[in-house]
Amino acid sequence: MPVREKEQTSSNVLSIDIGGTSIKACILSEDGTPLSEFQKIPTPKNSTPEAVISCIKELVVCLADDFARISVGFPGYVRFGKVETAPNLARNKWTNVELAQQISNLFDKPVRLINDADQQALGIASGSGFEIVVTVGTGFGTAMVYDGELLPHFELAHLPVTKTKDYDDYIGTKALEKIGKKDWNDRLESIIETYKTVFNYDTLYIGGGNSKHITLELDHNIKLVTNKDGIKGGAKLWQVAEKYHVHTTYPNKK
Repeated sequence: MPVREKEQTSSNVLSIDIGGTSIKACILSEDGTPLSEFQKIPTPKNSTPEAVISCIKELVVCLADDFARISVGFPGYVRFGKVETAPNLARNKWTNVELAQQISNLFDKPVRLINDADQQALGIASGSGFEIVVTVGTGFGTAMVYDGELLPHFELAHLPVTKTKDYDDYIGTKALEKIGKKDWNDRLESIIETYKTVFNYDTLYIGGGNSKHITLELDHNIKLVTNKDGIKGGAKLWQVAEKYHVHTTYPNKK
């Protein structure tokens, strides 16, 4: 039985951001204006699909029942509404998971599911030039935008940095806890220098829960952003999704 049965006439969007550390949600207007408080709860340690769905239900209870569509940012590779990978959630529990369908059935609303960094980029990027959004949190999220066009998702987090580490291992939360803030900032500075050389970006945005630990001096074209900025991409996703071939999942009707 869906949690929400009442027919909605609004064009508001429930925007959800699933992270390795916390799960966030708020209600947005069609143009991305927040209409509710920004709610978040810790991601469960045993972050199985069932546990994550339960957290989403708990979050939405705190929000107004006035949304017609749902956007979900997910920390992994998604395709046609299904989760294929989730490196920072429960191990071996997220292969071929129909997450969009489960959420659509739960709330009886259409759902669009996208990589979490891509959704953040839609909410943050200015639309001018070549822009990169990275998130430093449990792992290392990346998204690229060129003149407002979201580029296909690149899993740069899994590029090797050493023989044994990828970017997730090198700059994620476990690395921060192991090596401390000073060395972690040194690593981030090294990544930024590599990005400057390889990508020649116009603007680099840095968000994620660990961005609060950044102490290095940033160039004029590097901007710190918040999860609240990024979650606004949930509204943009419904304006531009056809362009990016994002799948829309509709509730199963019995």
